[in-house]
Amino acid sequence: MVVLNKIYTKTGDDGTTALGTGERRAKHDLRIEAYGTVDETNATIGLAREAVKAEWPDLDKILSRIQNDLFDLGADLATPDDPQNPPEFEPLRIVESQTVQLESSIDDLNSALEPLRSFVLPGGNQGSAALHLSRTVARRAERLISALNGVDGEHVNPHALKYMNRLSDFLFVAARWVNHKSDGDVLWVPGQNR
Repeated sequence: MVVLNKIYTKTGDDGTTALGTGERRAKHDLRIEAYGTVDETNATIGLAREAVKAEWPDLDKILSRIQNDLFDLGADLATPDDPQNPPEFEPLRIVESQTVQLESSIDDLNSALEPLRSFVLPGGNQGSAALHLSRTVARRAERLISALNGVDGEHVNPHALKYMNRLSDFLFVAARWVNHKSDGDVLWVPGQNR
């Protein structure tokens, strides 16, 4: 259980923050950037939920589940998976079943869509545009997690990287699904404005 009695601790005033293990890192450290961008993804999904929940409550339920998963993912990244220096507690980790749930949701939504014959421009309506924004932030988080995974001495749960890859796929399909339920996708027309 998390208890926050005081929001400002002043411990970060020197430009550092604590990982789940207690180790302090610079706030611009790649690991902090990675889980900070996962948090940013979560915030954009919160905005997307506001845009879709009235009309598509089932999609809102999926997005709610994803927001909770993203907190799990942030906790996972905030506690390095270092076999040489394991934490003194059982850390929360993203697991395969969370990615499988995303894949199932992708398949369900995608089954209603026509195959793509062009690239899709982000937009269509407010809900779709918000989901596309979430997708781009999720892709940035994925790139940061991938970069972190490539740093010597850093360890990343492989399920975390896989989950973020699948999440951006889900958000793309969800944005298309919302457009399908309204005015349709906005398609790219190569060279249209030459």
